[in-house]
Amino acid sequence: MATSSISRWALVSRNQIGQLGLPVVQYRRNSSQNTKTKFGDLKDEDRIFTNLYGRHDWRLKGALKRGDWYKTKEIVEKGADWIINEIKASGLRGRGGAGFPTGMKWSFMNKPSDGRPKYLVVNADEGEPGTCKDREIMRHDPHKLVEGCLVAGRAMGARAAYIYIRGEFYNEASNMQVAICEAYQAGLLGKNACGSGFDFDVFMHRGAGAYICGEETALIESLEGKQGKPRLKPPFPADVGVFGCPTTVTNVETVAVSPTICRRGGTWFAGFGRTRNSGTKLFNISGHVVNPCTVEDEMSVPLRKLIEDHAGGVIGGWDNLLAIIPGGSSTPLIPKSVCDDVLMDFDGLLAAQTGLGTAAVIVMNKQTDVVKAIARLIEFYKHESCGQCTPCREGVSWMNKVIHRFVTGNAKPDEIDMLWEISKQIEGHSICALGDGAAWPVQGLIRHFRPELEARMKKFEEQQAATAAN
Repeated sequence: MATSSISRWALVSRNQIGQLGLPVVQYRRNSSQNTKTKFGDLKDEDRIFTNLYGRHDWRLKGALKRGDWYKTKEIVEKGADWIINEIKASGLRGRGGAGFPTGMKWSFMNKPSDGRPKYLVVNADEGEPGTCKDREIMRHDPHKLVEGCLVAGRAMGARAAYIYIRGEFYNEASNMQVAICEAYQAGLLGKNACGSGFDFDVFMHRGAGAYICGEETALIESLEGKQGKPRLKPPFPADVGVFGCPTTVTNVETVAVSPTICRRGGTWFAGFGRTRNSGTKLFNISGHVVNPCTVEDEMSVPLRKLIEDHAGGVIGGWDNLLAIIPGGSSTPLIPKSVCDDVLMDFDGLLAAQTGLGTAAVIVMNKQTDVVKAIARLIEFYKHESCGQCTPCREGVSWMNKVIHRFVTGNAKPDEIDMLWEISKQIEGHSICALGDGAAWPVQGLIRHFRPELEARMKKFEEQQAATAAN
Protein backbone atom coordinates (compact mmCIF):
# COMPACT_ATOMS: atom_id res chain seq x y z
CA MET A 1 0.00 0.00 0.00
CA ALA A 2 1.02 3.30 -0.09
CA THR A 3 2.32 6.44 0.56
CA SER A 4 2.92 6.10 0.70
CA SER A 5 1.04 4.11 2.97
CA ILE A 6 -2.33 2.82 2.07
CA SER A 7 -3.59 3.89 -1.30
CA ARG A 8 -5.52 1.05 -2.91
CA TRP A 9 -3.41 -0.84 -5.41
CA ALA A 10 -5.95 -2.87 -7.27
CA LEU A 11 -5.85 -6.62 -7.76
CA VAL A 12 -8.25 -6.38 -10.68
CA SER A 13 -8.19 -7.43 -14.28
CA ARG A 14 -8.94 -5.23 -17.28
CA ASN A 15 -12.41 -6.80 -17.49
CA GLN A 16 -13.07 -5.98 -13.85
CA ILE A 17 -11.96 -2.40 -14.47
CA GLY A 18 -14.62 -2.14 -17.17
CA GLN A 19 -17.24 -3.59 -14.85
CA LEU A 20 -16.35 -1.02 -12.19
CA GLY A 21 -16.98 1.73 -14.71
CA LEU A 22 -13.36 2.88 -14.74
CA PRO A 23 -11.73 3.79 -18.06
CA VAL A 24 -9.27 1.31 -19.50
CA VAL A 25 -6.20 3.39 -20.27
CA GLN A 26 -4.46 3.04 -23.59
CA TYR A 27 -0.77 3.76 -23.19
CA ARG A 28 1.35 4.99 -26.05
CA ARG A 29 3.72 2.30 -27.17
CA ASN A 30 7.07 3.16 -28.70
CA SER A 31 9.43 1.04 -30.76
CA SER A 32 11.80 0.33 -27.88
CA GLN A 33 9.00 -1.33 -25.91
CA ASN A 34 7.99 -3.44 -28.89
CA THR A 35 11.40 -5.08 -29.09
CA LYS A 36 12.76 -4.91 -25.54
CA THR A 37 13.05 -8.23 -23.70
CA LYS A 38 15.68 -7.49 -21.03
CA PHE A 39 15.17 -5.00 -18.23
CA GLY A 40 17.44 -3.53 -15.60
CA ASP A 41 21.00 -2.14 -15.73
CA LEU A 42 19.78 1.46 -15.76
CA LYS A 43 22.48 3.82 -17.00
CA ASP A 44 23.64 6.68 -14.79
CA GLU A 45 22.59 9.31 -17.32
CA ASP A 46 19.01 7.99 -17.14
CA ARG A 47 18.71 8.23 -13.37
CA ILE A 48 16.28 10.88 -12.15
CA PHE A 49 17.37 10.89 -8.50
CA THR A 50 21.07 11.71 -8.76
CA ASN A 51 21.64 12.45 -5.08
CA LEU A 52 19.77 9.51 -3.59
CA TYR A 53 22.56 8.71 -1.14
CA GLY A 54 23.27 12.27 -0.04
CA ARG A 55 26.81 12.39 -1.42
CA HIS A 56 26.32 15.85 -2.92
CA ASP A 57 24.92 19.20 -1.83
CA TRP A 58 21.16 18.91 -1.34
CA ARG A 59 20.54 22.66 -1.22
CA LEU A 60 19.56 24.88 -4.15
CA LYS A 61 23.11 25.45 -5.37
CA GLY A 62 23.78 21.74 -5.63
CA ALA A 63 20.35 21.05 -7.12
CA LEU A 64 20.97 23.60 -9.89
CA LYS A 65 24.26 21.88 -10.74
CA ARG A 66 22.44 18.56 -11.11
CA GLY A 67 19.91 20.06 -13.53
CA ASP A 68 16.96 20.82 -11.28
CA TRP A 69 14.94 23.97 -12.06
CA TYR A 70 16.30 23.90 -15.64
CA LYS A 71 13.79 25.41 -18.09
CA THR A 72 11.08 25.16 -15.41
CA LYS A 73 9.73 28.53 -16.52
CA GLU A 74 9.25 27.22 -20.07
CA ILE A 75 7.48 24.09 -18.79
CA VAL A 76 5.10 26.15 -16.65
CA GLU A 77 4.43 28.58 -19.52
CA LYS A 78 3.48 25.72 -21.86
CA GLY A 79 0.39 25.22 -19.77
CA ALA A 80 -1.67 22.49 -18.17
CA ASP A 81 -2.66 20.60 -21.33
CA TRP A 82 0.93 20.24 -22.53
CA ILE A 83 2.17 19.00 -19.14
CA ILE A 84 -0.66 16.49 -18.78
CA ASN A 85 -0.13 15.19 -22.32
CA GLU A 86 3.57 14.58 -21.58
CA ILE A 87 2.70 12.75 -18.37
CA LYS A 88 0.15 10.65 -20.24
CA ALA A 89 2.68 9.89 -22.98
CA SER A 90 5.17 8.75 -20.35
CA GLY A 91 2.77 6.10 -19.03
CA LEU A 92 3.60 7.17 -15.48
CA ARG A 93 1.49 5.37 -12.89
CA GLY A 94 1.20 6.37 -9.23
CA ARG A 95 4.28 5.43 -7.23
CA GLY A 96 2.53 5.38 -3.86
CA GLY A 97 1.04 1.94 -4.31
CA ALA A 98 -2.20 2.36 -6.24
CA GLY A 99 -0.62 2.50 -9.70
CA PHE A 100 -3.39 4.74 -11.10
CA PRO A 101 -2.44 6.52 -14.36
CA THR A 102 -1.01 9.86 -13.24
CA GLY A 103 -1.89 11.91 -16.31
CA MET A 104 -5.52 10.86 -16.06
CA LYS A 105 -5.65 11.58 -12.32
CA TRP A 106 -4.25 15.08 -12.78
CA SER A 107 -6.63 15.78 -15.66
CA PHE A 108 -9.63 15.25 -13.34
CA MET A 109 -8.85 18.69 -11.91
CA ASN A 110 -9.14 20.46 -15.25
CA LYS A 111 -12.85 21.15 -15.10
CA PRO A 112 -14.49 24.56 -15.53
CA SER A 113 -13.80 26.62 -12.42
CA ASP A 114 -16.70 27.21 -10.05
CA GLY A 115 -14.77 29.80 -8.09
CA ARG A 116 -13.25 27.46 -5.52
CA PRO A 117 -9.43 27.29 -5.35
CA LYS A 118 -7.71 24.03 -6.25
CA TYR A 119 -5.03 22.34 -4.19
CA LEU A 120 -2.27 19.79 -4.64
CA VAL A 121 -1.59 17.60 -1.59
CA VAL A 122 1.62 15.58 -1.55
CA ASN A 123 1.36 12.41 0.48
CA ALA A 124 4.68 12.14 2.33
CA ASP A 125 3.28 10.13 5.25
CA GLU A 126 5.16 6.94 4.25
CA GLY A 127 4.10 4.69 7.11
CA GLU A 128 4.22 1.38 5.21
CA PRO A 129 6.60 -1.09 6.92
CA GLY A 130 9.54 -1.76 4.62
CA THR A 131 9.07 1.46 2.63
CA CYS A 132 11.71 4.19 2.84
CA LYS A 133 11.96 5.74 -0.63
CA ASP A 134 10.19 9.07 -0.14
CA ARG A 135 12.29 9.98 2.87
CA GLU A 136 15.44 9.66 0.75
CA ILE A 137 14.00 12.07 -1.81
CA MET A 138 13.03 14.62 0.85
CA ARG A 139 16.29 14.30 2.78
CA HIS A 140 18.77 14.27 -0.10
CA ASP A 141 16.93 15.69 -3.15
CA PRO A 142 14.25 18.02 -1.73
CA HIS A 143 14.31 20.44 -4.68
CA LYS A 144 13.13 17.62 -6.95
CA LEU A 145 9.92 17.56 -4.93
CA VAL A 146 9.57 21.35 -4.65
CA GLU A 147 9.98 21.76 -8.42
CA GLY A 148 7.61 18.84 -8.98
CA CYS A 149 4.97 20.57 -6.86
CA LEU A 150 5.15 23.62 -9.12
CA VAL A 151 4.88 21.55 -12.33
CA ALA A 152 2.08 19.34 -10.99
CA GLY A 153 0.29 22.36 -9.55
CA ARG A 154 0.40 24.07 -12.95
CA ALA A 155 -0.96 20.92 -14.59
CA MET A 156 -4.07 20.99 -12.42
CA GLY A 157 -4.43 24.76 -11.97
CA ALA A 158 -3.79 24.57 -8.23
CA ARG A 159 -2.98 27.70 -6.26
CA ALA A 160 -0.96 25.91 -3.54
CA ALA A 161 0.58 22.59 -2.51
CA TYR A 162 0.51 21.06 0.95
CA ILE A 163 3.25 18.52 1.70
CA TYR A 164 1.84 16.28 4.44
CA ILE A 165 4.93 14.71 5.97
CA ARG A 166 5.17 11.96 8.57
CA GLY A 167 5.79 13.48 11.98
CA GLU A 168 8.77 11.22 12.76
CA PHE A 169 10.67 12.48 9.69
CA TYR A 170 12.48 15.28 11.51
CA ASN A 171 15.53 15.63 9.22
CA GLU A 172 13.41 15.19 6.11
CA ALA A 173 10.95 17.88 7.20
CA SER A 174 13.81 20.21 8.12
CA ASN A 175 15.52 19.80 4.73
CA MET A 176 12.23 20.21 2.89
CA GLN A 177 11.51 23.46 4.72
CA VAL A 178 14.98 24.79 3.90
CA ALA A 179 14.46 23.89 0.22
CA ILE A 180 11.07 25.62 0.17
CA CYS A 181 12.54 28.76 1.73
CA GLU A 182 15.41 28.75 -0.79
CA ALA A 183 12.92 28.45 -3.66
CA TYR A 184 10.94 31.43 -2.37
CA GLN A 185 14.10 33.53 -1.95
CA ALA A 186 15.19 32.69 -5.50
CA GLY A 187 11.77 33.65 -6.92
CA LEU A 188 11.01 30.06 -7.94
CA LEU A 189 7.86 29.95 -5.80
CA GLY A 190 5.28 32.48 -4.67
CA LYS A 191 4.03 35.36 -6.77
CA ASN A 192 5.05 35.01 -10.42
CA ALA A 193 6.84 31.70 -9.77
CA CYS A 194 9.95 31.36 -11.97
CA GLY A 195 8.87 34.52 -13.76
CA SER A 196 6.13 32.54 -15.50
CA GLY A 197 3.19 34.67 -14.38
CA PHE A 198 1.82 31.71 -12.38
CA ASP A 199 1.37 32.21 -8.62
CA PHE A 200 2.04 29.13 -6.51
CA ASP A 201 2.75 28.46 -2.82
CA VAL A 202 4.07 25.38 -1.03
CA PHE A 203 3.37 24.61 2.63
CA MET A 204 4.68 21.91 4.96
CA HIS A 205 2.37 20.09 7.37
CA ARG A 206 3.68 17.58 9.89
CA GLY A 207 1.43 14.66 10.70
CA ALA A 208 1.21 12.94 14.09
CA GLY A 209 2.52 9.56 12.94
CA ALA A 210 -0.72 7.69 12.17
CA TYR A 211 -0.41 5.06 9.43
CA ILE A 212 -4.05 5.56 8.46
CA CYS A 213 -3.22 9.11 7.33
CA GLY A 214 -1.48 7.61 4.31
CA GLU A 215 -4.99 7.05 2.92
CA GLU A 216 -5.83 10.14 0.91
CA THR A 217 -9.12 11.12 2.56
CA ALA A 218 -7.81 10.42 6.08
CA LEU A 219 -4.85 12.63 5.18
CA ILE A 220 -7.23 15.41 4.12
CA GLU A 221 -9.14 15.08 7.40
CA SER A 222 -5.88 15.32 9.37
CA LEU A 223 -4.73 18.29 7.30
CA GLU A 224 -7.96 20.07 8.23
CA GLY A 225 -7.26 19.47 11.93
CA LYS A 226 -9.68 16.58 12.44
CA GLN A 227 -9.18 12.95 13.42
CA GLY A 228 -7.39 11.01 10.69
CA LYS A 229 -10.29 8.80 9.59
CA PRO A 230 -11.14 8.00 5.94
CA ARG A 231 -14.12 9.64 4.30
CA LEU A 232 -16.82 7.86 2.36
CA LYS A 233 -16.51 8.35 -1.40
CA PRO A 234 -18.11 9.90 -3.40
CA PRO A 235 -17.56 12.80 -3.31
CA PHE A 236 -14.00 12.20 -4.43
CA PRO A 237 -11.21 14.62 -3.50
CA ALA A 238 -11.10 15.98 -7.07
CA ASP A 239 -14.58 17.38 -6.37
CA VAL A 240 -14.55 17.95 -2.61
CA GLY A 241 -11.13 17.66 -1.02
CA VAL A 242 -9.19 19.75 1.46
CA PHE A 243 -11.23 22.69 2.80
CA GLY A 244 -14.10 21.55 0.59
CA CYS A 245 -12.14 22.44 -2.57
CA PRO A 246 -10.98 20.35 -5.57
CA THR A 247 -7.87 18.47 -4.48
CA THR A 248 -5.47 15.90 -5.88
CA VAL A 249 -3.54 13.77 -3.39
CA THR A 250 -0.46 12.19 -4.92
CA ASN A 251 2.77 10.50 -3.88
CA VAL A 252 6.18 12.14 -3.37
CA GLU A 253 7.97 10.07 -6.03
CA THR A 254 5.17 10.63 -8.56
CA VAL A 255 5.43 14.40 -8.17
CA ALA A 256 9.25 14.44 -8.03
CA VAL A 257 9.72 12.71 -11.41
CA SER A 258 7.33 14.99 -13.32
CA PRO A 259 9.79 17.86 -14.11
CA THR A 260 12.35 15.41 -15.55
CA ILE A 261 9.64 13.78 -17.67
CA CYS A 262 8.63 17.20 -19.02
CA ARG A 263 12.26 18.13 -19.75
CA ARG A 264 13.28 14.87 -21.43
CA GLY A 265 9.92 13.96 -22.94
CA GLY A 266 7.24 11.43 -22.15
CA THR A 267 8.47 9.01 -24.81
CA TRP A 268 11.90 8.90 -23.12
CA PHE A 269 10.32 7.78 -19.83
CA ALA A 270 8.03 5.33 -21.63
CA GLY A 271 11.12 3.65 -23.12
CA PHE A 272 11.87 1.98 -19.79
CA GLY A 273 10.01 -1.11 -18.63
CA ARG A 274 7.19 -2.99 -20.28
CA THR A 275 4.09 -1.43 -21.79
CA ARG A 276 1.68 -0.27 -19.05
CA ASN A 277 4.61 -0.50 -16.60
CA SER A 278 6.91 2.18 -17.92
CA GLY A 279 9.59 4.34 -16.39
CA THR A 280 12.21 4.16 -13.69
CA LYS A 281 11.37 3.32 -10.08
CA LEU A 282 12.84 3.56 -6.61
CA PHE A 283 13.09 0.13 -4.98
CA ASN A 284 13.70 -0.48 -1.26
CA ILE A 285 15.47 -3.74 -0.48
CA SER A 286 15.58 -4.81 3.16
CA GLY A 287 15.64 -7.94 5.28
CA HIS A 288 18.05 -10.83 4.80
CA VAL A 289 20.27 -9.34 2.10
CA VAL A 290 23.96 -8.51 2.24
CA ASN A 291 23.51 -4.78 1.60
CA PRO A 292 20.03 -3.34 2.31
CA CYS A 293 19.52 -0.30 0.11
CA THR A 294 17.25 2.05 -1.79
CA VAL A 295 18.05 2.06 -5.50
CA GLU A 296 16.66 3.50 -8.72
CA ASP A 297 16.31 1.01 -11.54
CA GLU A 298 14.14 0.28 -14.54
CA MET A 299 10.59 -0.97 -14.11
CA SER A 300 10.12 -4.66 -15.02
CA VAL A 301 13.59 -5.59 -13.74
CA PRO A 302 13.59 -9.27 -12.62
CA LEU A 303 13.29 -9.55 -8.85
CA ARG A 304 16.30 -11.86 -8.57
CA LYS A 305 18.46 -9.53 -10.64
CA LEU A 306 17.39 -6.54 -8.54
CA ILE A 307 18.42 -8.23 -5.31
CA GLU A 308 21.68 -9.72 -6.57
CA ASP A 309 22.88 -6.65 -8.48
CA HIS A 310 22.05 -4.01 -5.89
CA ALA A 311 21.75 -5.71 -2.49
CA GLY A 312 24.56 -8.24 -2.80
CA GLY A 313 22.17 -11.19 -2.86
CA VAL A 314 20.36 -13.13 -0.16
CA ILE A 315 22.29 -13.94 3.02
CA GLY A 316 23.29 -17.59 2.60
CA GLY A 317 22.80 -17.52 -1.17
CA TRP A 318 19.75 -17.52 -3.41
CA ASP A 319 18.99 -21.17 -2.54
CA ASN A 320 18.62 -20.07 1.08
CA LEU A 321 15.70 -17.82 0.14
CA LEU A 322 12.36 -18.64 1.75
CA ALA A 323 9.99 -15.89 0.62
CA ILE A 324 9.80 -12.23 -0.38
CA ILE A 325 7.23 -9.53 0.29
CA PRO A 326 7.65 -7.53 -2.96
CA GLY A 327 5.75 -4.30 -2.38
CA GLY A 328 5.65 -3.34 1.28
CA SER A 329 3.98 -5.09 4.19
CA SER A 330 0.46 -4.97 2.76
CA THR A 331 1.27 -7.08 -0.31
CA PRO A 332 1.04 -10.90 -0.13
CA LEU A 333 4.36 -12.73 0.12
CA ILE A 334 5.61 -15.00 -2.65
CA PRO A 335 7.81 -18.10 -2.18
CA LYS A 336 11.21 -18.70 -3.79
CA SER A 337 9.71 -20.68 -6.68
CA VAL A 338 7.85 -17.54 -7.79
CA CYS A 339 10.73 -15.17 -6.99
CA ASP A 340 13.04 -16.95 -9.43
CA ASP A 341 11.42 -15.43 -12.53
CA VAL A 342 8.93 -12.72 -11.53
CA LEU A 343 9.32 -9.19 -12.95
CA MET A 344 9.08 -6.16 -10.67
CA ASP A 345 6.18 -4.29 -12.21
CA PHE A 346 2.43 -3.94 -11.75
CA ASP A 347 1.37 -6.64 -14.20
CA GLY A 348 4.11 -9.16 -13.40
CA LEU A 349 3.38 -9.17 -9.68
CA LEU A 350 -0.38 -9.07 -10.22
CA ALA A 351 -0.05 -12.31 -12.19
CA ALA A 352 1.86 -13.77 -9.24
CA GLN A 353 -1.10 -12.99 -6.91
CA THR A 354 0.65 -10.12 -5.18
CA GLY A 355 1.36 -6.48 -6.06
CA LEU A 356 4.09 -3.91 -6.69
CA GLY A 357 2.73 -1.62 -3.98
CA THR A 358 5.49 0.81 -3.04
CA ALA A 359 8.20 -1.55 -4.40
CA ALA A 360 9.51 -2.20 -0.89
CA VAL A 361 11.18 -5.60 -1.19
CA ILE A 362 11.36 -7.45 2.16
CA VAL A 363 13.56 -10.54 1.86
CA MET A 364 13.20 -13.51 4.22
CA ASN A 365 15.67 -16.40 4.11
CA LYS A 366 15.17 -19.89 5.54
CA GLN A 367 16.25 -18.79 9.00
CA THR A 368 13.03 -16.74 9.22
CA ASP A 369 10.02 -17.83 11.23
CA VAL A 370 7.62 -16.80 8.46
CA VAL A 371 4.50 -17.32 10.59
CA LYS A 372 5.87 -15.09 13.32
CA ALA A 373 6.86 -12.46 10.74
CA ILE A 374 3.33 -12.26 9.30
CA ALA A 375 1.84 -12.30 12.82
CA ARG A 376 3.96 -9.25 13.64
CA LEU A 377 2.58 -7.43 10.60
CA ILE A 378 -1.01 -8.23 11.62
CA GLU A 379 -0.29 -6.82 15.06
CA PHE A 380 0.82 -3.61 13.33
CA TYR A 381 -2.42 -3.37 11.32
CA LYS A 382 -4.50 -4.07 14.43
CA HIS A 383 -2.73 -1.21 16.19
CA GLU A 384 -3.11 1.21 13.26
CA SER A 385 -6.75 0.56 12.40
CA CYS A 386 -8.74 3.75 13.00
CA GLY A 387 -11.70 1.70 14.23
CA GLN A 388 -14.27 3.36 12.00
CA CYS A 389 -15.31 0.23 10.06
CA THR A 390 -16.53 -2.83 11.97
CA PRO A 391 -15.01 -5.47 9.61
CA CYS A 392 -11.58 -3.88 9.98
CA ARG A 393 -11.81 -3.01 13.68
CA GLU A 394 -13.13 -6.40 14.80
CA GLY A 395 -11.83 -8.62 12.03
CA VAL A 396 -8.18 -7.59 12.21
CA SER A 397 -8.31 -8.00 15.99
CA TRP A 398 -9.64 -11.54 15.53
CA MET A 399 -6.98 -12.32 12.93
CA ASN A 400 -4.32 -11.07 15.34
CA LYS A 401 -5.53 -13.41 18.09
CA VAL A 402 -5.74 -16.44 15.80
CA ILE A 403 -2.44 -16.01 13.97
CA HIS A 404 -0.49 -15.54 17.19
CA ARG A 405 -1.72 -18.99 18.23
CA PHE A 406 -0.56 -20.28 14.86
CA VAL A 407 2.99 -19.17 15.73
CA THR A 408 3.20 -21.82 18.46
CA GLY A 409 0.89 -24.27 16.70
CA ASN A 410 -1.79 -24.02 19.39
CA ALA A 411 -4.65 -24.45 16.93
CA LYS A 412 -6.54 -26.99 14.85
CA PRO A 413 -6.09 -27.40 11.06
CA ASP A 414 -9.73 -26.36 10.53
CA GLU A 415 -8.84 -22.93 11.90
CA ILE A 416 -6.66 -22.25 8.87
CA ASP A 417 -9.79 -22.11 6.70
CA MET A 418 -11.52 -20.06 9.40
CA LEU A 419 -8.67 -17.51 9.30
CA TRP A 420 -8.92 -17.39 5.50
CA GLU A 421 -12.66 -16.76 5.79
CA ILE A 422 -12.12 -13.94 8.30
CA SER A 423 -9.64 -12.29 5.90
CA LYS A 424 -12.19 -12.49 3.09
CA GLN A 425 -14.84 -10.91 5.31
CA ILE A 426 -12.48 -7.98 5.89
CA GLU A 427 -11.16 -7.60 2.33
CA GLY A 428 -13.23 -5.14 0.32
CA HIS A 429 -15.63 -4.39 3.17
CA SER A 430 -14.04 -1.29 4.68
CA ILE A 431 -14.07 2.37 3.62
CA CYS A 432 -10.34 2.42 2.90
CA ALA A 433 -7.75 -0.20 1.99
CA LEU A 434 -6.28 -0.76 5.44
CA GLY A 435 -8.54 -3.78 5.86
CA ASP A 436 -7.30 -5.17 2.55
CA GLY A 437 -3.70 -4.49 3.56
CA ALA A 438 -4.22 -6.52 6.74
CA ALA A 439 -5.98 -9.37 4.96
CA TRP A 440 -3.53 -9.91 2.11
CA PRO A 441 -0.44 -10.90 4.20
CA VAL A 442 -2.53 -13.59 5.90
CA GLN A 443 -3.86 -14.81 2.57
CA GLY A 444 -0.32 -14.99 1.16
CA LEU A 445 0.84 -17.02 4.16
CA ILE A 446 -2.01 -19.53 3.88
CA ARG A 447 -1.71 -19.74 0.09
CA HIS A 448 1.98 -20.65 0.11
CA PHE A 449 2.79 -21.98 3.61
CA ARG A 450 -0.21 -24.03 4.66
CA PRO A 451 1.95 -27.19 5.14
CA GLU A 452 4.15 -25.23 7.59
CA LEU A 453 1.07 -24.21 9.60
CA GLU A 454 -0.24 -27.78 9.69
CA ALA A 455 3.18 -29.15 10.70
CA ARG A 456 3.33 -26.74 13.65
CA MET A 457 -0.11 -27.75 14.81
CA LYS A 458 0.78 -31.43 14.61
CA LYS A 459 4.02 -30.87 16.53
CA PHE A 460 2.22 -28.88 19.23
CA GLU A 461 -0.40 -31.62 19.59
CA GLU A 462 2.31 -34.28 19.93
CA GLN A 463 4.10 -32.23 22.58
CA GLN A 464 0.86 -31.79 24.53
CA ALA A 465 0.16 -35.52 24.33
CA ALA A 466 3.69 -36.33 25.53
CA THR A 467 3.37 -33.90 28.43
CA ALA A 468 0.02 -35.41 29.42
CA ALA A 469 1.49 -38.94 29.30
CA ASN A 470 4.31 -37.96 31.65
